[in-house]
Amino acid sequence: MPLALTDLGHQYLLYGVAAAICLVVFVTLILQPALSAYGRIWEKAAAGFLSVFVLAALVIGGVVVGLGIVYYYTDIVNFINGS
Repeated sequence: MPLALTDLGHQYLLYGVAAAICLVVFVTLILQPALSAYGRIWEKAAAGFLSVFVLAALVIGGVVVGLGIVYYYTDIVNFINGS
């Protein structure tokens, strides 16, 4: 019996794949150039910390925006529909 697309397992799998892709992109495009730009260990540690700090800020900002959309969903839909 095939599983329905509404099965939560599929959603968790898609979220996991999306998170893995985002992590690979972060490491490739942000963390690796930041670490390779400096020579001393303490400079690399500081650049790595600041990069991870920025990642955490972006994730927290995304969660706050997402929760705001979920909380005000009916108001947003009514505003868009002109009701």
